[in-house]
Amino acid sequence: MWMKISGLILRNRPGILIVLVILTGFMLFKAQSVELSYNFGGILPKTDSTAITYQKFLDEFSQDGNIMVLGVQSDEFFSIEHFNAWYRLGEDLKKIKVAPLDPIAEGVDSLTVIDSVFSVAHLYNLTKNDELRVFELRKLMQKLPQNQTELDSLYRGIKALPFYEGLLFNKDTEASLMMLFVNPRVFNAEERIGALEKIRARISKYESGHLDVKISGLPYIRTLVAQKVKRELGMFIGLAALVTALLLFFFFRSFRVVLYSILVVITGVIWSMGTMSLFGFKLTILMGLIPPLMIVIGIPNCVYLLNKYHQEFKLHGNKIKALSRVIQKIGNATFMTNCTTAIGFATFIFTSSAILREFGIIAALNILLVFFLSILLIPIIFSYQPEPKVRHINHLNRKWLYEVAEWLVVAVTKNRRTVYIATIILVVVGAIGLSKIKVTGYIVDDLPSNDPILVDLKFFETHFNGVMPLEILVDTKRPGGALNRGTLRRVEQFQKELESYDEVSKSLSIVDALKFAKQAFFNGIPSKYTLINNSEQRFITPYLKNSGTGGKELLTAFVDTAKQRVRITAQMADVGTIRMNEIVEELRPKIDSIFNPEQYKVTLTGTSVVFFKGTSYLVKNLFVSLCIAVLIIACIMAFLFRSWRMVLISFVPNLIPLLVTASIMGYFGIAIKPSTILVFSIAFGISVDDTIHFLAKYRQELKAYQWNIGSSVIRAVRETGVSMIYTSIILFFGFGVFTASEFGGTQALGILVSVTLLVAMLTNLVLLPSLLMSLDRYITTQAFKEPLMEIIDEEEDIELDDLVIRKENPEES
Repeated sequence: MWMKISGLILRNRPGILIVLVILTGFMLFKAQSVELSYNFGGILPKTDSTAITYQKFLDEFSQDGNIMVLGVQSDEFFSIEHFNAWYRLGEDLKKIKVAPLDPIAEGVDSLTVIDSVFSVAHLYNLTKNDELRVFELRKLMQKLPQNQTELDSLYRGIKALPFYEGLLFNKDTEASLMMLFVNPRVFNAEERIGALEKIRARISKYESGHLDVKISGLPYIRTLVAQKVKRELGMFIGLAALVTALLLFFFFRSFRVVLYSILVVITGVIWSMGTMSLFGFKLTILMGLIPPLMIVIGIPNCVYLLNKYHQEFKLHGNKIKALSRVIQKIGNATFMTNCTTAIGFATFIFTSSAILREFGIIAALNILLVFFLSILLIPIIFSYQPEPKVRHINHLNRKWLYEVAEWLVVAVTKNRRTVYIATIILVVVGAIGLSKIKVTGYIVDDLPSNDPILVDLKFFETHFNGVMPLEILVDTKRPGGALNRGTLRRVEQFQKELESYDEVSKSLSIVDALKFAKQAFFNGIPSKYTLINNSEQRFITPYLKNSGTGGKELLTAFVDTAKQRVRITAQMADVGTIRMNEIVEELRPKIDSIFNPEQYKVTLTGTSVVFFKGTSYLVKNLFVSLCIAVLIIACIMAFLFRSWRMVLISFVPNLIPLLVTASIMGYFGIAIKPSTILVFSIAFGISVDDTIHFLAKYRQELKAYQWNIGSSVIRAVRETGVSMIYTSIILFFGFGVFTASEFGGTQALGILVSVTLLVAMLTNLVLLPSLLMSLDRYITTQAFKEPLMEIIDEEEDIELDDLVIRKENPEES
């Protein structure tokens, strides 16, 4: 089959090149429309109960993550200068507008960025209108204070409103907070970049004459993280291209080889971005890894093809014959290795997680596309190039490579006992390290501790116990039950339980709204900030029923339209999944003791809970995907080699590197989380490539050496060792570029995959041959000798008569 393929490729070079240029141009056009993702969601499937509950909450009470927060700390905050400047800052922020990217489609020429502002300078008080028998929301501050006496009076008025106590001002640390309720339309689209720039510009203007401002909140964090992803995408592509280019030149000593290999993988990068656009997927942290991965994974394809090309040309000096043999002799093997790599990524499709499924689809598809680009472009391009000079193929005679190969041969033939002892020690040490691994994850994960995002977030966690949304829904199971006095008492009791957690901010509910109403009814007396009792109910209820929009907003913000469900809203610190699990486990029995499960259904939701559930779901499903990858690759290898014994033996050198990686994570405290769990599936899919290449060459040598296992193993080590060393070094440094990331998880991914693949190279060149030598007759069965499909074509004589190749001008590159 591959003989026919080689003929088709070399006979139709101009047509193939034209088609590839047109397709690449189309992909480049589509790549320009790839959008950034500004959400942290997508981990949980839509059918998951936690996701369903969260969506119902959003439908009833709108978004829980549309608040940006600004914070300042100073004992001079309640001075005329600073307080009035704080008020003006809020008013100026409300005036900010941005132009929509598509004004015609939007039907407007500008969009308001901030819907409303909430701070100690922008408070509302609930007042009683006896004439209309209603409650009305009015601004606490009708005009800016003109002197310190007026401000002190205003401050006393603020302290007389327990509803706001601990919510916007921490009297112990003298920190103040401003909430910006952002326009979801703006902050869920590209316009958010310009909006955030305008917000930060106005804040910088305030800081120049007043206090240092800390900024946080999910809209802010999501925007900055998305910008980092976009910025790192270009950096990774550049670094990967540079590193692999330098390594290629070091190995091949040819600018021509470097240039055309980089051309192949850059084409793969363009195709990966184009397919992302065609599928309608957005650019996330995970998706941002795919373009540089195309470089790192695509270059080894070029190395195998070019190495074989130079080996063949060295044998007979016929360029076209050498290129044809490249396609025939290793095309199938390279295709199978790319398939196993693709499978390592494709297993993410089975997780039911949108973000992982999209990543798996694009990664697996483009790994195969890069293979086809390599097998087409490398032979075609080099068929138009002059024949390799002696200096271009000198890399085949490098002394250090053969010394390494001979060291491997000695280890396999004379030191197998040492190899086995070292392997056993490695397994034991690895098992101990594996037991130390922890599973965790943070919403704002992987950023260095000195990153401004984390520094500002810690400010709010220190002074206001965090900014991550936590929502509790109390379903009374009957319409109108939300306003039942028994329900209100239970809600109040539960809110007191929440106060005992340092990680949770002050909570608000319908209870606080009703207390506020009672205080207003009694003309603002602070001691009246309590629940309405039976005797007071008949006086206050008419005011609540008659209240206009302002008064009713306090109720509708915490109760659904059927008055069946009560919302308790709070903010919390980004405590990580371990602590979050502890909090949930601690709260559950308390909830059941306060709310009788037969009468109430209490659900924890909000971004914090959804992320916690999503991380747990992700870890579980990724282990499942790894098992699926192992099973599928085992079936492929069984199909190729027709020997389950050989399959079992071949898996040993590929599972040990994963154990080593897991132990490193355990010993160095690198937790399993969404960003690092990918290591195992990626590394396994790639490391199996070496096994397939080695076993394919081993089987070829068995026939050549009349089933002499020892000679076949030695020959396979020497033959495949050079290419495996080349590709392993390239993969090691290629994945190493991810250490330049600002995200700790991406850095860990780069380091761990690099180490895993390096260990995999050693186990495939030392442990696997040793096992073949030791177990020889038990595993090298007749079925293995006569497979269903040849991976390496044994045909030595290639018909060239039908190939029409134009004469090249033999210029030296």
